[in-house]
This record gives sequence, C-alpha cells and structure tokens, in this order.
Amino acid sequence: MMVVSGHQPVYLPWLGLIHKASLADVFVFMDDVQYLEQDWNNRNRIKTPQGGSLWLTVPVDLKNSSSRLLKDILIKEENLPPAKTWQINHWNSLRMAYTKTPFFKQYAPYFEWLYMENKWIFLSDLNLAILNKVFEWFQIDTTLVIASQNNFKELKSDLVLEHGLCFNADIIVTGALGRDYIQADDFKKHGIDLIYQDYRHPVYKQKFGGFISHLSFVDLLFNHGPESRGICLRGNICKEELCKA
Repeated sequence: MMVVSGHQPVYLPWLGLIHKASLADVFVFMDDVQYLEQDWNNRNRIKTPQGGSLWLTVPVDLKNSSSRLLKDILIKEENLPPAKTWQINHWNSLRMAYTKTPFFKQYAPYFEWLYMENKWIFLSDLNLAILNKVFEWFQIDTTLVIASQNNFKELKSDLVLEHGLCFNADIIVTGALGRDYIQADDFKKHGIDLIYQDYRHPVYKQKFGGFISHLSFVDLLFNHGPESRGICLRGNICKEELCKA
C-alpha cells in the first residue's frame, strides 16, 4: 500500500504534522502553495517559565518577495543591532524557556547552529532544515518530496489528487480541514482511499505549571527526549493500522 500525504512548510511544527508524516510513504513539502498571513508558516508557540505560551515569529518581507508562493517568501532583513535580531531572540527565548528541562542540553547544539551560524534568506529553506531534523529525531521514515521541484499544476483538491496520482497512492492522508474542500468522488474514481487525520494530542509532563496543548514540537522534545516519538504517536492510528483499515 502506498500512502501519500503532505503539508505546507510551517515553522517549528506541532505534533500533529509529525504524526501525519509518520503515516506516509511519501510526504510532500508543499512549498508551491500560497503563504498565509497569521497562520503557522512563519510562527509557533513555546511554553514560558511563567506557565504561559509565547509566540516565536519569523519576520517576512512580502513586499520584496517575488511571489506569494511559500518557496518565494523572503525573511525580512532587520535593521537592528545583531543582539536584537529575530534569530537571537528565538534562540534566547528557547534557552530561557527550556534550559532546565531534562533534554535541553542534548538538542541545544542543533538550535544554536540553526540560529547563530546561519543567515536564512527564504522562509521555506529554514522550515525545511527544521523538518529534516524533526524527521531524524522522531524517526520518521518517509520520502520527503519538495513540491516546487516537481512542477505540480493543480490547486486545492485537484492538487492533493495530483500528488496521489504522481506517486501511485492507494491512500491519501489529509488534514481534518480537508473535509471543507476535498472532492472525494474524484479520488474514488481513481481508486484512492481518503483518510482525514483526526489527531489526538497527548498530554505529557511539562515544566512550569499546568499542561498547554498544541505547542511546537520543541516542548515535547526538550521535556522527553528519545521518548518523544512514542508520546507524539500514542493514542493515534499508526501506519500499519491505516493500511489494514
């Protein structure tokens, strides 16, 4: 059974995206779709030592980007002292929030490299670098396909179907919001089964007060380290169950 899924590039993704990728043989990094303002393409949340949540937002330069497609979205060059750039801010925020968690020291060198040793120009390149590392840490064994390198032509429901046909899908996994736009009959005509992901977010031990759900994956990773994959996927359908359904 060939399972295909995908998602637009997001910054420091949430656990639901990781579960979605764990179900797929092919996962499409959809950098050829429109950038969405006030969405997850360039921001996510972490937990603070005060017990609340904090948005980390990558500033984007829509005016000078060549298009509104995600692959073309530029990160804004800030006219600020080096100590006040978004990269320093995000690294310092992670350190302040998670330095006392059990596994911060284990994963910190990657984030220090990500923020302190790189100058990111395109948002999608930053998000892809993070996603590749997420797949490694969470042991996600899927083929990652970059959409903009494959010249897909369609939009919305037809684009999802195009992904499936391109990779000979038996099953396509789409998000719960897919019910709002997917034309299910088109998939049925091609013998492709549609599965709408219904991710059940786990509750796990966090520092600093009561549990906050739907944070960036870093919250789980810094708190639980190598156990993060099992916690992320527990209570949700796995690939083997999906293919037997």
